[in-house]
Amino acid sequence: MLYANCQSIVMGPMKTTLEGSSTTVTIDPAERVYIIGERINPSPDSKLARSLADGDMAYVQDLARDQVENGADLIDINVDEETIDTREILPKTVEAVSAVVDVPLVLDTNYENVEAIEAALKICPGKPVINSVSGERDSLDRILPLVREYDTAVIGLTMDADGIPDDPEARLSIARDIVETAEDLGIPRQDVIFDPLALPAASNPDAGLATLRSIELIREELGNSISLGVSNISYELPRRVEINNLFLAMAIRAGLNMPIVDPVKTRQAILISDLLLGRDEYARRFLTFHRES
Repeated sequence: MLYANCQSIVMGPMKTTLEGSSTTVTIDPAERVYIIGERINPSPDSKLARSLADGDMAYVQDLARDQVENGADLIDINVDEETIDTREILPKTVEAVSAVVDVPLVLDTNYENVEAIEAALKICPGKPVINSVSGERDSLDRILPLVREYDTAVIGLTMDADGIPDDPEARLSIARDIVETAEDLGIPRQDVIFDPLALPAASNPDAGLATLRSIELIREELGNSISLGVSNISYELPRRVEINNLFLAMAIRAGLNMPIVDPVKTRQAILISDLLLGRDEYARRFLTFHRES
């Protein structure tokens, strides 16, 4: 049944503990939604891309602080852009961000940039998340050994060498393969977070439903935390914020608990979702947000 009660489908205590420079976050998929701030992700010829290419970290630090002040529990760091040397700039950005916020970091780059990931891991405080690994064999072989060696968590994308399946059962099968491969290497199951992948609804009318069903299947069978780049659903459509927030609420109902979003635009929708799902006792978190906003 679509949108099953996400508190009842988690199989066992699949809690993931992450650490920043001085903050520990224990993520329980049945408890509440944790926000991964997405704004350190440069588009071509943006202020962020220019700042990173110049090695100027002041703007990146401002973005990190602003997201945490607006409710981000983790900060995603992606510096992939053709004008930027990822091998040099990713560790510098990790160092700069961890100097101004104490939340756990998510190191976000293509698995082919394994040298950049390892360089960032060597200076990253606490226990971060690597974003990401896929079901493709080359990706598994490059990323999972780093997860084990540096004792990180990892986001597993439900795609493989053939791309992203339309069938939610096929996405579940990829997730199953990723977690089994990770466990075979000694990586704890709870340190694998899955991203069932949102695709643009403008180009595929079934894209949203396929993602929602994939979330449900993974939570029902595997019980792991689930991440999602929510804004992909509204690509090339008008009223993107409204579309994203409605889809976000649907995905939370299905079992999403670690969305990758802009907290400035989505925090209210997330708090309302938690409130209506009975995960905000006496509306304390929502009322605090309402009074402060």
